[in-house]
Amino acid sequence: MTPGPGISRTPLPKGFKAGGINSGVRRYRPDYGVILSEPEAVGVGVFTKNECKAAPVTYCMGVLPSKHVRAIVTNSGQANAATGPEGRDTNWRMAVSIAKAIGCLPHQVLTSSTGVIGKQLEIEKLEEHAHPLVEKATDYAENFALAILTTDLVPKTVSTEVALSQGNIRITGICKGSGMIHPNMATMLGYLLTDAALPVPLAKDLLKQATDVSFNMISVDGDTSTNDCVFLLANGASGVGLVTDEDYHTFKEALFKVSKLLAQSIARDGEGATKLIEVNLYGSPDEELARKAVRGITISPLIKTAIHGEDPNWGRILARLGAEGVPSDALDRMSLTIQGKKLFENGAPVEFDKADVRSALRSENITIDIDLNSGRSKATGWGCDLSKKYVEINTEYN
Repeated sequence: MTPGPGISRTPLPKGFKAGGINSGVRRYRPDYGVILSEPEAVGVGVFTKNECKAAPVTYCMGVLPSKHVRAIVTNSGQANAATGPEGRDTNWRMAVSIAKAIGCLPHQVLTSSTGVIGKQLEIEKLEEHAHPLVEKATDYAENFALAILTTDLVPKTVSTEVALSQGNIRITGICKGSGMIHPNMATMLGYLLTDAALPVPLAKDLLKQATDVSFNMISVDGDTSTNDCVFLLANGASGVGLVTDEDYHTFKEALFKVSKLLAQSIARDGEGATKLIEVNLYGSPDEELARKAVRGITISPLIKTAIHGEDPNWGRILARLGAEGVPSDALDRMSLTIQGKKLFENGAPVEFDKADVRSALRSENITIDIDLNSGRSKATGWGCDLSKKYVEINTEYN
């Protein structure tokens, strides 16, 4: 995987360009970004389950899936959510302005927005800068990645080249997310791009699978955004398709890895976060319970604050597992390890050196391993600690 989250010069797949500029909506940083595909691309998406959906979300849900996508345009600073008919109109105008700049139909342009809810788009500024935005697009992801940030501290990009039976293809992922992150469909804004040739049904299936094991397994604060979406665009510019079973599995593994790295980067960059928390649960009687239990731990304020305070309070984890529906007989068989230190085994506490575990919890990367010893299903999820800085960021956001 090169070059990795937050590191500069992330290459895009063949046939893609991306750019980001300041349109004047925000004072300093880039606030207007676009991804372009020279060949028409297959486009699919997954979207927030929040019933208060932003204008770009409802628009894209009506456009996708498609075989004819030419661009995705994103603005930051104004979410265009809870903005009524005017918001739907300005979202359409944003798509139209980019379509005119690249010479395509408006419905070939996807839209996404991020920022403060209830703010109308300053659409005149965006329309005025549509042509300069398109003209400044490059073969790299960074300018777009910067343009979509809100409270994020770092841009988030990943790229990898994959060898298939007919030749090499590339997958590049870009995302943003720091707060209002909870595993309920996409959980943030994400863009997965590939120059492989994928039919629509396969693209839909792969995106859903990738989302389920990555973006749906992170939580920062338990709030599901009005604007969450993840897109997968496949433009076939490499001339390489998935023609064998091995091609399918190789591509799927690479897509999953890109998605998981992006998901982890969001959890690591959670608002006010000082620690990335990874929860691995094994031995569950079924996968649904495993996923539910892991998400319950990553969202728990009690657990998140204990980790922040470097307190090995395993009772909070046990209580949350029970609250998430883990049956009592599984709890009687479970073992719990934090940072490689066993704290609970066969349904009973284990003597441990509290100072030793506290010292281990000073790390920026915290691993919690749980084995229910009750089946074969497993799940992994990511979250972050909860600090005073989170409160400060969110009281000052508007």
